[in-house]
Amino acid sequence: MGLADALRSALAHPLTRGMDLDDPATTGLRRRIIREKPFLKAIYDDWYAALGAAVPDRPEPALELGSGGGFFAETLPNCITSEVFACGGVDLICDATRLPMPDAALRALVMVDVLHHVPNIPAVLRESARCVAPGGVVAMIEPWNTAWSRLVYRNLHHEPFEPSAQDWALPPGGPLSGANGALPWIVFQRDRGRFEQEYGDQWSLRTVRPFMPMRYLISGGVAMRTLMPGWMNGPARLAEAVAQPLANQLGMFALIVLERRAA
Repeated sequence: MGLADALRSALAHPLTRGMDLDDPATTGLRRRIIREKPFLKAIYDDWYAALGAAVPDRPEPALELGSGGGFFAETLPNCITSEVFACGGVDLICDATRLPMPDAALRALVMVDVLHHVPNIPAVLRESARCVAPGGVVAMIEPWNTAWSRLVYRNLHHEPFEPSAQDWALPPGGPLSGANGALPWIVFQRDRGRFEQEYGDQWSLRTVRPFMPMRYLISGGVAMRTLMPGWMNGPARLAEAVAQPLANQLGMFALIVLERRAA
């Protein structure tokens, strides 16, 4: 066992140790872990506030993809929750490439740590463009590729992180075990020219903001133990705000917002 494997094993959260990522029961455990870890829940509160601020105030509903482990709908009125498999606390079971929504029915699609699990990004972009009304948004928080994040994700995280992947596809895998954590960076940074050429008539890339070099790592996420008590979240948030000018080198995540152009 290498050093990275030993660290992951030592820090593994006891509730998810050895669980199958694609088992819906694991998603239920993750929801419980987020709520029971004050440091981690404070991070999600901040994420949800940023996503909510990006959603336009309009009468159409919003749809959250991959809702199973979180609680975003509790923070945004008129938000439909969904997941790719049956689990508690969601309104719809659906595939992001085939949404059960009429054309232009949504003010927003929202997701946290979802896009890098999607094996067909072009299909999601097309389906999102069909369902989101002009002026609406797709708002997401996803892993991001920086010098610091590559070190962390490749050594302390269970998911693949391959910035050098040649295309936007994923190798075969389950709905949660199949992943490339670098995929959002590939689509919206490395291959931005391709994105704008192929989808620029439908989407304006309004925001790409890397952030958070340390807090999520300290929290342990949903898979590992927290390294600091919940009351330390405030000082850690302040330290990150001071370090924000270095986010392009140190950020582990990014807020990404696409705005639907008029047809």
